[in-house]
Amino acid sequence: MLLCLTALCVGLCTPGVQPLNPACRLQIIEAIEEHEYIQEGDIMLGGVLTAHLLVITKKIPGLHILICTDPTQQNSKHFLDFRFSIEQLNTNPSLLANLTLGYHIYDSCGDPRKAVRSVLQILSGTREPVPNYSCVGKRNIAGFIGDLTSETTVPIAQILSIYGYSQISYGATDPSLSDRTTFPYFFRTVQGDSGQYYALSKLLRHFSWTWIGIIRSDDDSGEKEVELLRRFLHGESICIEFTVKIGSNIGDDPQWLWGQNIIQKSSSRVIVLCGTVSLTLVGKLAKFARWIREKTFVLPSKWGANDQILSYAQHIFTGSLVLTQIYPYKLDTAEMRDFLNSLTPSNYPDDKLIEDIWTIHLLCLSNNPNKNSLYEHIYLRTLHNCTGQERITDLGNFNDHGNSGRVHLAVNMMSLALHDMNVSLGDQSPESSKVAVKYQHQLHRHLQKVQYRTPKGRAVSFNENGEIITRFGIYNSVTEADGELYLYLVGIFIPWATAGKQLILHSNIIKWKGTDSDIPRAQCSDNCLPGFRKAQRVQTQLCCYDCVRCSEGEISNTTDSANCARCPDLQWPNENKTQCITSTETFLSYTSDGISVVFFSISLLFFLKTVLIFGVFIIYRETPIVRANNRSLSFLLLVSIKLSFLSVFLFLGRPVDITCMLRIITFGITFSIAVSSLLAKTIMVCVAFKATKPGSSWRKWLGVKLSNSVVLFCSSIQIIICTTWLAISPPFQELDIHTSPGTIIIQCNEGSAIGFYSVIGYMGLLAAVSFVLAFLARSLPDSFNEAKYITFSMLLFCSVWITMIPAYLSTKGKNTVCVEIFAILTSSAGLLACIFLPKCYIILLIPENNTKSNLLGGKVLIIS
Repeated sequence: MLLCLTALCVGLCTPGVQPLNPACRLQIIEAIEEHEYIQEGDIMLGGVLTAHLLVITKKIPGLHILICTDPTQQNSKHFLDFRFSIEQLNTNPSLLANLTLGYHIYDSCGDPRKAVRSVLQILSGTREPVPNYSCVGKRNIAGFIGDLTSETTVPIAQILSIYGYSQISYGATDPSLSDRTTFPYFFRTVQGDSGQYYALSKLLRHFSWTWIGIIRSDDDSGEKEVELLRRFLHGESICIEFTVKIGSNIGDDPQWLWGQNIIQKSSSRVIVLCGTVSLTLVGKLAKFARWIREKTFVLPSKWGANDQILSYAQHIFTGSLVLTQIYPYKLDTAEMRDFLNSLTPSNYPDDKLIEDIWTIHLLCLSNNPNKNSLYEHIYLRTLHNCTGQERITDLGNFNDHGNSGRVHLAVNMMSLALHDMNVSLGDQSPESSKVAVKYQHQLHRHLQKVQYRTPKGRAVSFNENGEIITRFGIYNSVTEADGELYLYLVGIFIPWATAGKQLILHSNIIKWKGTDSDIPRAQCSDNCLPGFRKAQRVQTQLCCYDCVRCSEGEISNTTDSANCARCPDLQWPNENKTQCITSTETFLSYTSDGISVVFFSISLLFFLKTVLIFGVFIIYRETPIVRANNRSLSFLLLVSIKLSFLSVFLFLGRPVDITCMLRIITFGITFSIAVSSLLAKTIMVCVAFKATKPGSSWRKWLGVKLSNSVVLFCSSIQIIICTTWLAISPPFQELDIHTSPGTIIIQCNEGSAIGFYSVIGYMGLLAAVSFVLAFLARSLPDSFNEAKYITFSMLLFCSVWITMIPAYLSTKGKNTVCVEIFAILTSSAGLLACIFLPKCYIILLIPENNTKSNLLGGKVLIIS
């Protein structure tokens, strides 16, 4: 640029003269005019807008100048939107009571120094600003519109807060501007960075992009925005793989060269741009496109709203997603098109704004040769004479775009607040309003309450932070066959919608980078499928994890579940551990278990055998062998054995409380009666042989009274034990869900362990006493020696129940029931076989031995 200025100076002045002579300096100053546009009115709106993107500071001996370069069509359109809004308002008789609106606009060129100078120039009314003094006494400045960027808007807002002037920005997003204490007079028609980064974090989460990179400008804005974005990303469990800073200097700084290596080695394919919008930054990205050609960019609103940024490096940004604020109306109206078509140098020969647009964007020669020469050297383009038939609408970016309504909306909101303020003051006289109404320190109160009605009737107003909340459009940037980059709306984000309904996205129509059209992958680790949970890796970010199978009894039914959930007590995970299903119930069923059929058959068979033996004893009840062995006790013993076999059926099937109580009580009492009967038999045998001695006193104990008393007494004690057990802590149904995972064991709980073991222990005591007495009576004559069979039966009985105890304690569920049934069947069958089968053998097979003479050799003592 210095060479261009030198060449220009050589063309205008004497070469080689240092410092430049006054004539040369004057010609350069005349060529480099301030981008200033004024239209006087009764009420003036100051405007600090950005048309150029770069400011280059040059020091020439004797001259210090700021040169604005790289104007964009889109930013120049903002000037025309401002002017169009003013003309519309001035033709509306219902506003401002015949007062006219004027404007005084400067181009800040995106430079804070120039922006501050522009504000002071507007307030002073002179080319050289005079702080705290106005050289235009009649000018009534109401407020300011602008600027586009936070870098220029913040210093403007600081100055205007001191003076008390209301300000509406159309592009600044710095969150600090929402501080109503520091900036009570500031408003904006865009949402702050908080709103757009909140929407951006939801967009990233929608695609499961949890491992992203960030490229930011190397300035305060970039640093603040990254920290703000980091907070929203953390809320969505999104991690940042890398953050690369790019400086504003045109050369290749070492920091950016170092950042290229990071980007090249990164695994994430998604990058977010933050910070100050800069062509320098994009230019550096474009220069090293080979390192980022596979990366998909996600651009926040202020980047996506800049068409020049996208078109400058479309090979980088094609296939990316762009976030842009959607305004509730479009400026692409017939009135706007007519207005744009009327803007020609021939219609407005003294309008500098139109002249600059024609010179810069349509490359038309102006009437100022010095300006023509300077512009040709600055922009490196050749100007030509225009025919006058050119139209601004021939330029693509001068047509309506989603963000072009920002300036129009700002001017309209300001004018409505002015109208409301005038009405509230009750001053309808134009003459007095020009003098009396002072808008400083007052207009912002009306801006807080003003509502703008769109052509469709929607109300637009500032919220408590001075922002206008609108929807965000999500666009997909696509390079079409004609080589142009187009933005296609693929979704919207509605900030005020309920959670889960804010983002509406049509992912199927998005065209991604590459030919596969797959959604880019931006994850540090693969997704953990349902049935697995995330296990954090040591010394890594939260997004880097391993997938671990859920533990026993736990499930996860979502992808990337942080924890597994335990199933309810009566449920268990399926094989994949993705859902809880009802646990399998297990008990000794009549139908589903083969062992149940075996027990059922054996029990029924022995019951029938017992009935058959009982019938034999009934038929042969008068025979000596039946009478000699106390037939009443034999009948009682057979009945108790039958009941013991039948009690097995209480152990089969699904346990319930009543069967749990009956099964143990039944076999406890019946076995006590059976053992008591054997004990009575043993006692009666002993008494009978004692009574055979001449003159024995034992004869008085012979008879059924003693045997019945023994059975009644011994059985009563067991009945008392069972009754006490049932009264204190009876058995009940129990669901065991811990012994066998995934299985519900339906079993009986004894209730009181003391009660259960008391019943078993008492039966053991009776059996032991019977065994001892029978063992002592084993030496009696063979004809009457039933004690041998009682001894063996009690030995078998005690052996079975003693071995049953450890087996009972070591098994669970239906195996425990099987042990109990086995003990009942074995002991009952042992009693039946040992006591009654020898007698049935004599009765049925060798009846000749069933005689008195054969039993005692002619001396028979009958105990019936």
